[in-house]
Amino acid sequence: MSKIRYILRGLDVKSYIYVLVVPICIFVIFVHGQNISYFLRPLWEKPQKPFKVIPHYYNNNVTMENLCKLHGWGVRDYPRRVYDAVLFSNELELLTLRWKELYPYVAEFVLLESNSTFTGMPKPFVFNSNREQFRFIEPRLTYGTIGGRLKKGQSPFVEEAYQRVALDHLLKIAGISDDDLLIMSDVDEIPSAHTINLLRWCNEIPSIMHLQLKNYLYSFEFRLDDKSWRASVHRYQTGKTRYAHYRQSDNMLADAGWHCSFCFRRISDFIFKMKAYSHYDRVRFSHFLNPDRIQKLICEGADLFDMFPEEYTFRDIIGKMGSIPHSYSAVHLPAFLLENADNYKFLLPGNCMRDR
Repeated sequence: MSKIRYILRGLDVKSYIYVLVVPICIFVIFVHGQNISYFLRPLWEKPQKPFKVIPHYYNNNVTMENLCKLHGWGVRDYPRRVYDAVLFSNELELLTLRWKELYPYVAEFVLLESNSTFTGMPKPFVFNSNREQFRFIEPRLTYGTIGGRLKKGQSPFVEEAYQRVALDHLLKIAGISDDDLLIMSDVDEIPSAHTINLLRWCNEIPSIMHLQLKNYLYSFEFRLDDKSWRASVHRYQTGKTRYAHYRQSDNMLADAGWHCSFCFRRISDFIFKMKAYSHYDRVRFSHFLNPDRIQKLICEGADLFDMFPEEYTFRDIIGKMGSIPHSYSAVHLPAFLLENADNYKFLLPGNCMRDR
């Protein structure tokens, strides 16, 4: 220790900076660089233009004519056909909830499945292997498969875009035509049945309308916010409508369904998605995939990737830091979920423990 003190006494301020401060800064940036970038987001990225939010009116005892009128729309003599199109990975439980919710009002369900993830990981055709449990949908199902082609060094978003283009072709095979309604959303972005019924019966609805969804994490116990907007409904136009998952309109219908992200029954499914989806870069360290760590964070409502909230103001970032508060409300959730609560307990409040 005396030798170290002697060496340090011989260093000037500049040398201290090079010997101590610079290595410490490099280490902090290596460990927390992505988090620092997210925290400083308000400095380098402006918030998107606000949506024009359309108030959403609904009650089961109000006639469709009056509901359309409340929205400023006319009522049709007959409903439009509805197509629901999704890219599928491994979300069997959420796919079941989605299709049971939408079944009364969808004319054709379109599903595309790849033999690899967006990050290029090989995967089995999960839906095809479990197709028997979806017999109720078979007469209205257009199913397609596609081979992954992600090249080394490419962004996962390239593979994602490639699969969405393939879904456009599958929709044509399914027989979609002009003025049919097309739901564009991920499997875990579930529009409510009454929302789709409203849009298929009303005239003069916007040609493209995003859906504001209640945003949940891990289950319906952890409600994050109401800021999920990527789901959308389109009045199909040949040659113009393209399947996408980004902002395509300024119009958004309020309170139109649920987005349940990372809502899996098994820890192994959490690990698979963390390694498979487009934001794999968020898995910065191998211990992030530790099953015990994941289980602990699920029960706490904390972030799997140890990241700051994705917000555009320091007030919102600080306001959302920490775990999501527990919610004990299970009011107005998908009907099939509540009717089959014993089989879907992992999605309901007070049931955070997961199978391995």
